Amino acid sequence: MTHDSTAVQLASSSSNATASGGGWWRDAVIYQVYVRSFADSDGDGIGDLRGVRSRLPHLARLGVDAVWLTPFYVSPQADGGYDVADYRAVDPLFGDLSDADELVRAAHALGLRVIVDVVPNHTSEQHPWFRAALAGEPGARGRYHFRPGRGASGELPPNDWESIFGGPAWTRVPNGDWYLHLFAPEQPDLDWDHPEVAAEFASVLRFWLDLGIDGFRIDVAHGMVKAPGLPDIGRGAQATLIGTEPLPFFDQDGVHEIHRSWRRLLDSYGDGRIGVAEAWAPTSERLALYVRPDELHQAFNFRFLNCPWDPTAMRTVIDESLAATTAVGAPTTWVLSNHDVVRHVTRYGGGARGLARARAAALLMLALPGSAYVYQGEELGLPEVADLPDRLRQDPAFRRERRQQWATTPTGPGSGPAAASGSGRASDPDGTTPPEAPGQDGLRDGCRVPLPWSGDRAPYGFGPAGSWLPQPAGWGDLSVAAQTGDPHSTLELYRAALELRRAMPGLGAPEAGTGSGEGAGPEGGTEAGAGPDGSAEGPYPCGMRWQSAPEGVLLFTRPGFACTLNSRPDPVELPAPGRPVLSSAPVETDGRTVRLPPESCTWWSW
Repeated sequence: MTHDSTAVQLASSSSNATASGGGWWRDAVIYQVYVRSFADSDGDGIGDLRGVRSRLPHLARLGVDAVWLTPFYVSPQADGGYDVADYRAVDPLFGDLSDADELVRAAHALGLRVIVDVVPNHTSEQHPWFRAALAGEPGARGRYHFRPGRGASGELPPNDWESIFGGPAWTRVPNGDWYLHLFAPEQPDLDWDHPEVAAEFASVLRFWLDLGIDGFRIDVAHGMVKAPGLPDIGRGAQATLIGTEPLPFFDQDGVHEIHRSWRRLLDSYGDGRIGVAEAWAPTSERLALYVRPDELHQAFNFRFLNCPWDPTAMRTVIDESLAATTAVGAPTTWVLSNHDVVRHVTRYGGGARGLARARAAALLMLALPGSAYVYQGEELGLPEVADLPDRLRQDPAFRRERRQQWATTPTGPGSGPAAASGSGRASDPDGTTPPEAPGQDGLRDGCRVPLPWSGDRAPYGFGPAGSWLPQPAGWGDLSVAAQTGDPHSTLELYRAALELRRAMPGLGAPEAGTGSGEGAGPEGGTEAGAGPDGSAEGPYPCGMRWQSAPEGVLLFTRPGFACTLNSRPDPVELPAPGRPVLSSAPVETDGRTVRLPPESCTWWSW
């Protein structure tokens, strides 16, 4: 028979046991909303909280467990809201505090939990603390990293650290001192050795917890503590080292005491409030330290996101991730895209092939034990928008070449803190806009283009008017309305996968199945999986077991369930692992053997 991407009806569609109560996060599917690009309620072309609230039924129907909102706080918008000027107020661009309150209540009424971003590594240059520091208020500079420069007259930065966005990580102020900013100059880094910093953020967390939010995604959770003395690194191109080598400004051991204190605060609320680390670490073992029992609940698994379309590499990342988190008793998280990376349809090759791989990777991700994150629009199969006009780009990293020119001029424009232009795009300190920088390959703007909801022309139901970044022609076919009801669409594939994930006992929950043999196939005789070197492995504590498979195919089982991924560009035949229940492409099987389509993933049950 031929089985397409429509899920079969199962007896139960209830959530897995851990999807409710205090452990809901262990197997949750969490949907990331980039607020300014999700839905616009007032016609200014920028998404807002009322727009998000109006589209919550889409998320409930999709079948996710929670929604994560990117920053909506008061901000000059130099870096999409990750430069916060007031952590307890909503920027008028997105609404007001009552809109946030109503959104949380509406989400809870639909069974959705709400996670919000908190940005503790840095503030906006417009934050009252930093303005006080520049004004010379006694003691105010102690909350940030201000240092004298090097050189005969202090004209050189204090060390050789580079900004993630390019150029030095230091900007000089009029009295000659320099301040540290690992990101844009508009984002001065806080000094977490100062007691007022820890006290302030504990208060901020309580403010939002009291409003009813269910947790925090912690931006740059690995960067809040710097090595003593701020030592030189001794080499350039430091952004390429992140997550691969130790760095004196990331993944310092001192961050863990901060996260322990936050865990105690979250636990004091007693009803499943969680902390999620956006953390880069050189190894899976270092990343697992962030999710020890007394620290945070989850940490993003960027190694899985960065994994190429290669079965050996995929299996290695999966094995190492599961081993590291199992060692500390935590679930693993899986993610394919977010607001900072090229969408995975495009990363996997673009076009029909990229979409086929993206659909297959989504089923692989959702079949793995632990929690999964879905970035807005990936359920529609959206590609990266790679042809945005330079004049419309707003990512500060896009301007990094020009920024490097002025930031390294000690007596020129780079001698003062940068300002944000009214458009929300980073500007030079003198208020001028840097010229267009060539050769930037899209960076982050291309994945942030507003969503298509309905209609055959822009703004595709995004709002009453236009959109802050232009949407491509032809996106009408990718809209929510166009894909709804089409059993072959990517949207219906995601809906079916999430429904099955809730209904099948062996999926989702990392504790599903513990004993030897629980990963066996319907005959009970599937042999233990062989690794790339031919070695066999027993089941993980989560009940997952790799099985033997042809070259280029991944096959693993969980209780009552099997998943096959054919990474090859040609079909592959093998014994049927069970009864097909969902596939990213039509599968041919006679019940005994199966012909797996090229670059596809199939779920099986028995």
